[in-house]
Amino acid sequence: MNRMWSPWRSVYIQSFGAGKKRKAKESIFRSAFRAHDDEKNLVLWRGKLCFLIMNRYPYNSGHLMIVPNRQTGDVQDLTPAELAEIMKTAQRAMKALDTLMHPHGYNFGANFGRTAGAGIDDHVHFHIVPRWNGDTNFMPVLSDTKVISEDMNVTWSNLRKLL
Repeated sequence: MNRMWSPWRSVYIQSFGAGKKRKAKESIFRSAFRAHDDEKNLVLWRGKLCFLIMNRYPYNSGHLMIVPNRQTGDVQDLTPAELAEIMKTAQRAMKALDTLMHPHGYNFGANFGRTAGAGIDDHVHFHIVPRWNGDTNFMPVLSDTKVISEDMNVTWSNLRKLL
């Protein structure tokens, strides 16, 4: 990769207000949490400080998200207790996915901020994506389409029993 030094670009980048916090309206995660209609909202499990929800637009079958109960768009606002429960929830979720779906591996991570790729940037959340050898085929390459192999309601019901 070639790099070109361009210090004048920092003025342009900073003009977007990077790092400035804005007051967020209630996120879709907060709405799902408060609704208490877990099946409709695909909420699988509720902890003291975070909850586990299925991704309505999954990258793969079994794509889950761990969301703090408390809405914040900044990962640096999370408390040590919230961070600990998030990691314990990741283990719990992967154990359930191992039992139900037998993936060969996982992607686990997050995008913090719209510029970093967060589709929902007003409420921090962490993705768990089960992966299988050969799970990428010609569909996403040729037609920008991902095939999801199991109905989400079936996945929700089966995971809910394990969690």
